[in-house]
Amino acid sequence: MRGTPRKTTRAAAAAALLALIAAGCSSGEARDADTVRIAYQKFGTFIAMDSLMRKVKEEFEADNPDVTVELNAIEAQAEDYQTQVNLMNGSASEAPDLIYQDTFTINQDADAGYLMPLDDHFDAWEDAERFNEQEAEAVTSLDGTRYGVMLGTDVRGLWYRTDFLEQAGVELPWEPATWDEVLDTARAVREEFGDEVVPLNVYSGTPAGEAASLQGFQMLLRGTDDSLFDESSEQWVSSSTGFTESLEFVRTVFDEDLTLAPQDALDANIGTVNNEERFPGGEMAISLEGPWATQSWIEDANRPWPEWEDHMEFTPMPTRDGQGAGVSSMSGGWALSMGAHATDPDLAWRVMTHALNQENAVKFAVEGGQIPVRSDVAEDPGFLEAAPKAERFAELVDVTGFRPAYSEYPRVSLAIQEAMEVVMLGEATPEEAAELYARELESIVGPDNVTDGS
Repeated sequence: MRGTPRKTTRAAAAAALLALIAAGCSSGEARDADTVRIAYQKFGTFIAMDSLMRKVKEEFEADNPDVTVELNAIEAQAEDYQTQVNLMNGSASEAPDLIYQDTFTINQDADAGYLMPLDDHFDAWEDAERFNEQEAEAVTSLDGTRYGVMLGTDVRGLWYRTDFLEQAGVELPWEPATWDEVLDTARAVREEFGDEVVPLNVYSGTPAGEAASLQGFQMLLRGTDDSLFDESSEQWVSSSTGFTESLEFVRTVFDEDLTLAPQDALDANIGTVNNEERFPGGEMAISLEGPWATQSWIEDANRPWPEWEDHMEFTPMPTRDGQGAGVSSMSGGWALSMGAHATDPDLAWRVMTHALNQENAVKFAVEGGQIPVRSDVAEDPGFLEAAPKAERFAELVDVTGFRPAYSEYPRVSLAIQEAMEVVMLGEATPEEAAELYARELESIVGPDNVTDGS
């Protein structure tokens, strides 16, 4: 099995990160009360946060000469980024004051004591009323405590190259009504272009991390009659028809050569390569992706693609047989949180709200391909002009779903990725992988917290 060496690699990576932390930053020295340390991710095509933080540092230090905003840009994919931040949080002298945080990790980090409650600060902030209910839900723990403020949210659907689909004989605009129609379009692309173009990308396997779990598997599961977590009983669903159907879709695209070769699909940099190289270079037709793909193509990107609007279009992902609303989506989003070891919470909050003000929120929404969570940003002419697909993305907000906000979720997510991986590699059938997942789920959350979904 491929799992053992990969786990060893991750352990080695974690050890290397710990060594870097021990050698860097303040090296165990006492924290300076006039320094606000910010930890955030900078990886691959994602440079929007680094651009924003550099602007915040310049502006805040100019207005407050006695304050230093210390930027800690961590160049790592999401899972390794989270590992490094957790290691930093383990030491009061190394812990960040502010943390760029995937909202699905808020509960586990709050349970670990890494985060500071923000209710009092947020309630007293004059801009608080501009944030929508979706934002509040995403950053509030299960006990009702706010632990962050969102920068923006997202949805997921199908990006496609109009010229490739048209050449393959597909009617435009493409609006598939079922999974079979998605697969048939991928087959038409394969027949037209052969090996020159990848028909369809669906993230899968452990190297893709949360991309595989969220915009791969859960985007599929959302389109079935089943779910990952049963809200009525507050139990995890161990096995369901929808779970197996989702894995069958994964098996189909790999078995029929409708997607990337497994060795390419298991590249940890797959998202960057897809959006920076394969789409612009004419090597990919369709990808199950989100609005953030545009950050790879805009003027300030690593490799701008000025012609992207002439070639790329976005359409919703259909449900399996067109049931329910007919389309489905999953949403995530990132927030700024305050570390539990913040040396001056009031000063850290001032830096945080500067980063989250309207002007900066517009900047991040445009450069990061985000759906705004502030009402004044969603209506801002500058945002609407710079985000040509904004209305298309916003249409999915009413049908979107969210990951279960429980501290066990990250481990459940890894179990999903492992189930996808054994299927894509042909090491297990969808039914066998579903059974493996069911056993792993019980070991993670306990038998009393599991239901068969019936």
